[in-house]
Amino acid sequence: MSLKKELETEQVAHLDLSDFCTTESGTAVTDALAQMRQNKRNVCLIMKDGQLIGIMTERDVLTKIVSDPATWSQPIDDFMTPNPITVTPDTPAAQALWTMDERHFRDLPVVDSNGRVLGNMTHKAVINYLASQYPVEVLNRSPRPSQFPRKAEGGD
Repeated sequence: MSLKKELETEQVAHLDLSDFCTTESGTAVTDALAQMRQNKRNVCLIMKDGQLIGIMTERDVLTKIVSDPATWSQPIDDFMTPNPITVTPDTPAAQALWTMDERHFRDLPVVDSNGRVLGNMTHKAVINYLASQYPVEVLNRSPRPSQFPRKAEGGD
C-alpha cells in the first residue's frame, strides 16, 4: 500500500493523540502556563462543562501574552482561540493533515460526536505512526539524504 493510500484509509483515532493538556475556562494565564510546563505540552485545550470551547498554543503565548506581564493574571479565555476547528476520530489522517496544512495548524483537537475531547492530532503523531508502519524506511533515513560517503565504511 502506498503512503498516500495508507493515510487516506487510516483514521485519526489510530494515532497517538495524547500531546495536550486541558484546563477549565476562567483559569488564570499563569496557571494554564504552569500546567503546560508541568505536563511538557505546547498546547492547552480550554474546557467548560466538559466541552471544548477554545485552544491556546505556545504560539498564542508568544504573540499575545509574553510581552505584556499585565495579561498574566487574566483569564485564559481572553487569549485562547475560541471554537477551534476539530476532527472526529473516524476522520482519515490525510484529511486531517490537509486541514492542518491549509490552516497552518500544528494542533488539531479530536472530539467525539458528543463534543468530548479525545485527543490532539499533531504532525509528530503522524510521523510516529508512519515510523511504526514503515520502520526501515523512516528510522534508517539519513538526516542528510543528499550527502553520500566518499568511501565505504571502514575502507582505506
